[in-house]
Amino acid sequence: MDRDNILLTPGPLTTSLRTKLAMLKDWGSWDADFNALTARVRRGLLDILHAGDSHVVVPLQGSGTFSVEAAVATVVPRDGHLLVLDNGAYCKRMAKLATLMGRRTTVLSFAEDGPVDPALLAQRLAEDPSITHVGLIHCETGTGVVNPLAEVAAICEAAGRGLIVDAMSSFAALPIDARTVRFDALVAASGKCLEGVPGMGFVFLRRSILDGCAGRSHSLAMDLHDQHHYMERTGQWRFTPPTHVVAALACALDQYEEEGGQPARLARYTANFDTLVAGMAALGFGTFLAPEYLSPIIVTFLAPADARYDFKAFYAGAKAHGFMLYPGKLTEVETFRVGCIGAIGPKEMQQAVDAVAHTLAGMGLSRAD
Repeated sequence: MDRDNILLTPGPLTTSLRTKLAMLKDWGSWDADFNALTARVRRGLLDILHAGDSHVVVPLQGSGTFSVEAAVATVVPRDGHLLVLDNGAYCKRMAKLATLMGRRTTVLSFAEDGPVDPALLAQRLAEDPSITHVGLIHCETGTGVVNPLAEVAAICEAAGRGLIVDAMSSFAALPIDARTVRFDALVAASGKCLEGVPGMGFVFLRRSILDGCAGRSHSLAMDLHDQHHYMERTGQWRFTPPTHVVAALACALDQYEEEGGQPARLARYTANFDTLVAGMAALGFGTFLAPEYLSPIIVTFLAPADARYDFKAFYAGAKAHGFMLYPGKLTEVETFRVGCIGAIGPKEMQQAVDAVAHTLAGMGLSRAD
């Protein structure tokens, strides 16, 4: 096979050759050309959310989780109280990192096979005035379920509470408009639906809360208030930036706009999703989520119940055909996940389904059910 394995994961994901080539140049981290590149990326990110008037965007070195932790540390006061809406693994991660940094944290739990319930959030906020902020995962990557961001944001606004959104797997694909959805912080990363490479997160912070965030962070490296003010004053990153990642993201943003922005990106991912779900159903694979809760970001499939099925062998077989799947993130049910995002289209997704069929046959299974 003369191509890289296609990554059917929620990040890192398959990138275009053009994005890969953008990383062949070395950049000086304090050079004016690199500072201009950083500024262009920041403007492009704000444009996606229509957030130029209401928010700033602060890039941060590291994985997306680094930026989630930075957002919580910067936005939630040390004597604040964060309520995390939990219907999956990445919700639990937000609660864990908030607890580890010493923020009072409460978890409002929901079933993993559906979205969170805004009515129960409203009830909890009415019952507990000590809650200062709410944490929401927009698209819970453990299952692919999309949570009701607009409804949750409206409840938080009406109750006078801050909202921190982990939009890692939804940003730039699912519609989010800062002009109509109010949030204090929204977090995403370079290696997701923008189809850049991993290594950089970014946080949109509401301008009106910025001054109040000074001195809140427990960490020097993750202090988004300090990072923002330094970048505004100098045009530079405080510490060594991921220069090649920034260059790749700038190139990926160009391709994003050329494709047609968020509507076009969502349309392609939806076509990938339709091809995947139909093809896997024909092979007997069921989805963990009910059809109405499936999203065109990542799909969690139920593993075959047959004793001959083994995920490691299944993974190795698919990889041998050029496709890398993702293990399940659930504890009660054996599953695996297939991402619909990345620089791929329905053609590659059909090839992936064919690879799964060949892999099943190699395990002695004609169908998954």
